[in-house]
Amino acid sequence: MISIRGLRKEYGTVVAVDDLTLDIPQGSFFAFLGPNGAGKTTTIKLLVGLLRPTQGSVAICGYDIQRDYERAKELISYIPDFPFLYDKLTGREFLDFVVQLYPCAQNELRQNQVREELLSVLGLEGVQHRLIEQYSHGMRQKLVFTAAFLHEPRVLIIDEPMVGLDPHASHVVKRLLRERAQQGATVFLSTHQLSVAEELADTIGIIDRGKLLTVGTLEQLSASAGLQGKLEEIFLRLTREEIQ
Repeated sequence: MISIRGLRKEYGTVVAVDDLTLDIPQGSFFAFLGPNGAGKTTTIKLLVGLLRPTQGSVAICGYDIQRDYERAKELISYIPDFPFLYDKLTGREFLDFVVQLYPCAQNELRQNQVREELLSVLGLEGVQHRLIEQYSHGMRQKLVFTAAFLHEPRVLIIDEPMVGLDPHASHVVKRLLRERAQQGATVFLSTHQLSVAEELADTIGIIDRGKLLTVGTLEQLSASAGLQGKLEEIFLRLTREEIQ
């Protein structure tokens, strides 16, 4: 579902992403980990077409993100670390706006059904007609997730999903993400919360200074690091060795 080949991004003399090659199959829950400045967000922006690579390519469900951007975009939901919302719209108006961005995704009846289900599950039914400027940070984040799930995307690309969510909302979002992967969607999640990656991901990749250090299941990462511990210990071992 996500195919990355020789991906490289340079900013002058700085190499933010260095020859990244990776395949993430349908239905996979992939966690992308790394220290600050490792290249995670740059990689994500390359995946969704917000940046043009210096070299290499990204394909989403077979569509090149640069050459077939519109077709690829229809299949993606992207949640950045700092989402932008239109404060002068109500939550409901914002969701109606998002639905119009994906006119071919579902019929109107299915769109309405999905929207009402998400509003209920994420606890936004009672505030959907308020202006977004009146929303708390957590409510904004839940609205962003509602919008992301609306067109039932085949690929979810998420940067730091749990920021601002209370424990109940975090539990609901994790359940929704897990369900989407079980239903065949591909989830690409970047996070600093190693416990979230350990809980949810079936495959984990660790990047540092633009290079992919390792990728595999938690068991495979444990073996490669020579550790029988938690993900935190593996992460610290691999990234410390890279720094040294």
